Amino acid sequence: MAENLLSNSLKSRSDPIAIVGAGPAGLACAILLARAGRKVVVREWHKTVGSRFHGDYQGIENWSGKRDALEELNEAGIETSFNAHPVFQGTAYDYRGKEYPIIGHRPLYYLVQRGGQTGSLEQGLLDQAISAGVEIRFGDRAVSIDGPAISAIGPRSADAIAAGYIFETDQADSNHIAFDNKLAPHGYAYLLVHNGQGTLASCMFSGFKNQAMHVARSVKFFEDKTGLKMNSPRPFGGFGNFRIPNTAMQGGHPLIGEQAGFQDMLAGFGMRYALRSGILAAQSLIDSTDYTRLWRAQLLPLLKTGISNRFLYNAAGDRGARLALRNISRSNASARLHRLYQPSFLTKIIFPLAQRQFRRPLHDPSCDHVACQCVWCEHGVGHAV
Repeated sequence: MAENLLSNSLKSRSDPIAIVGAGPAGLACAILLARAGRKVVVREWHKTVGSRFHGDYQGIENWSGKRDALEELNEAGIETSFNAHPVFQGTAYDYRGKEYPIIGHRPLYYLVQRGGQTGSLEQGLLDQAISAGVEIRFGDRAVSIDGPAISAIGPRSADAIAAGYIFETDQADSNHIAFDNKLAPHGYAYLLVHNGQGTLASCMFSGFKNQAMHVARSVKFFEDKTGLKMNSPRPFGGFGNFRIPNTAMQGGHPLIGEQAGFQDMLAGFGMRYALRSGILAAQSLIDSTDYTRLWRAQLLPLLKTGISNRFLYNAAGDRGARLALRNISRSNASARLHRLYQPSFLTKIIFPLAQRQFRRPLHDPSCDHVACQCVWCEHGVGHAV
């Protein structure tokens, strides 16, 4: 059904393809389509790329696939035209504040900046798209779509939020993550420092209404543990949503990135999934193949495992996270994380139960949109949920 809808919408190779949304998934898709000789128009209702972000550091995880994440992009035809710093090691903390060295034999992740500034992930992809001949229309809100199109408009609800600060610092480059429900309910707090700039945040899966308290506790924690001194701190925030779609098609058009729910439910590392979905959508149009079949083959096993891992993490609590950190820190963390993200007998057995629990979005009951100043409510979209 999805394949027929897609082939019917693409009447000829000369039809322009509209991509709604200029995030990483949409831009990656546009680059590959343009390089395959298709006419592509990206419609973005903001005035620039990366408007949801503020120059904060994030990581493109390097453990969910056998291939290196950047090699995977390069092989697909996406150049590394953005700053991507490989991170091989860091420090993790459990709920008692005990430290665990996390060291990988290959990069654990690639540190990138989000936003519209030079060197950011979004700006690098935008430059590639323009060079490939993609037409970019900023300030273009797509009320309706005629003809072949791909939709990549980002998350539609908040199942997890991240809030904290970006800042300047004299501290040496470092990477820290803390698993403590007092800092980040059912999530984690993190500190990333690179080249004199830093990002500190609490990534929360619940307790949104107490966002300010969790952020303050996270700041105090990393000050005590690392001697952190933030210069010119500027608050920032973001949100993400998780789900497994049925087809990731809407009105005959592929949905990609977070709009489709392609996100890791365990830890919220979604950039690699988003980029993969954009590549798969482009491939489906170029080769006239079924997009639903492609993403189900390459992304569905990861999504199911993420749901099972999230269920187990919530059930295990702080003590379970402590045991997991002890295990991961004992040897090559890259290999252990890779195994964690692959389907196993346990995650397959757990999945039906986990799916029933998470069939509905993870709406945080504390976020009732009444006198709430969490990231989701302050963006002004939480009230529409």
